[in-house]
Amino acid sequence: MFRSRVPRAAGAALGAALFLLAAAASAGAAPEPFETVTIDPTGTVAPDGTLTLSGTYRCLGGNGPVFVSSSLQQGDSQVRKGVGGSTAVCDGADHIWTNTDRAVPGRFLPGRARVEATVMELSGSGLPLPRFHAARQQDITLVEG
Repeated sequence: MFRSRVPRAAGAALGAALFLLAAAASAGAAPEPFETVTIDPTGTVAPDGTLTLSGTYRCLGGNGPVFVSSSLQQGDSQVRKGVGGSTAVCDGADHIWTNTDRAVPGRFLPGRARVEATVMELSGSGLPLPRFHAARQQDITLVEG
């Protein structure tokens, strides 16, 4: 007959820990990703074509320069317009990002649009290579601003 070498108390503790872990998982208590980027549900477009997008980000371990980039797409066009880029601090804390750029007046109008935001680091020696910390795509509403 096979006998376990684990003492009964340790086995009971392990069983209880596994039970609590399974209960938390079934209750939807999944861990939150540590590196994130969010996009605010509203952006602005001014009559002169100035676009402003914003959100939050959180990242860790940036050894090279880190940026939050964003792009905008509207209507049937598959063309994306890069909307600025801001420097990021990867210290594990939540930060706000805001990117502004100018498009041809009338190219983007108030209404539904699609935004992509990316937290990216340039790392490596010689030719810097991108290292992505977080990315997100989201539909937003552009308002006149």
